[in-house]
Amino acid sequence: MSIKPAKAYKDILFEIKDQVAWITINRPRVLNAFREQTLDEMIDAVKLTREDPSIACIVFTGAGDKAFSAGGDFYAMKRLTFTNASMWNDRMLGLAMAIRGVPIPAIAMVNGWCVGGGHELALWCDLVIGSEKSIFGQTGAKVGACPTVGATQYLPRIVGERIAREMIFLAKRFDAKEAERIGLINKCVPEEKLLEETLAWCETIKSNSAQTIRMTKKSLNFESDQLYASWQHGMELLAYVWGSEESLEGMNAFLEGRKPDFQKFRMKNKAALEDYLDGFHKNLNAPPDMRN
Repeated sequence: MSIKPAKAYKDILFEIKDQVAWITINRPRVLNAFREQTLDEMIDAVKLTREDPSIACIVFTGAGDKAFSAGGDFYAMKRLTFTNASMWNDRMLGLAMAIRGVPIPAIAMVNGWCVGGGHELALWCDLVIGSEKSIFGQTGAKVGACPTVGATQYLPRIVGERIAREMIFLAKRFDAKEAERIGLINKCVPEEKLLEETLAWCETIKSNSAQTIRMTKKSLNFESDQLYASWQHGMELLAYVWGSEESLEGMNAFLEGRKPDFQKFRMKNKAALEDYLDGFHKNLNAPPDMRN
């Protein structure tokens, strides 16, 4: 019996071939950036794999040859505010937990850009293989977003605190060879060998004990599963970011092809603090009967 989604997917391609589930983000026009529908479809596809115990692993990839995923679609994220933030954040958490909870390995097969939320998607996976043309990184600091749904939790554990902070604070990017060197990905291969090597990994997994993989994946996740509170905390922080002036400046600047002006927010905050301190000292030095 072949498993099929309840309705046709529009943003992803889903195929089961030789006991491997292939989930492809099919939005190459926007570098496979994902919107709410994309996240819903990926969650559904991951959960569908539970209905066929013969499936040995899942491979996530992106359509075309330019990107695995450039992260969240700015046109979707610009609509977010503190009030409706859960409509996005819960989907991100839902996909992460679906990938971590599924009892088979998830592999990210990366060719091209793997940045922002797209990089967090790769972090949620168990294994990552990238072509030599791949670029990995967190872009939140450049666009006014916060990578608190995976990056702040997993990067320090994968590459260490110093490199994690460099990636997040400086929006540092690594090519695939460097990413392999620092342990951010498992393997870097020439672009023409990417599919072949990924298939070899899948064949190896198929030859190994499904029971062992299920048990050991759960055991490997034990420590980081205890970071669930950090995910909840991170989503609440992110809720305050959505719709803010800074986040909109970052996303609008990217869409308009210009540099964001984040400095104006620092100066605005400085002026506000100076006004507060000026009022505070005036009030402190005023006669008791004239203090506010």
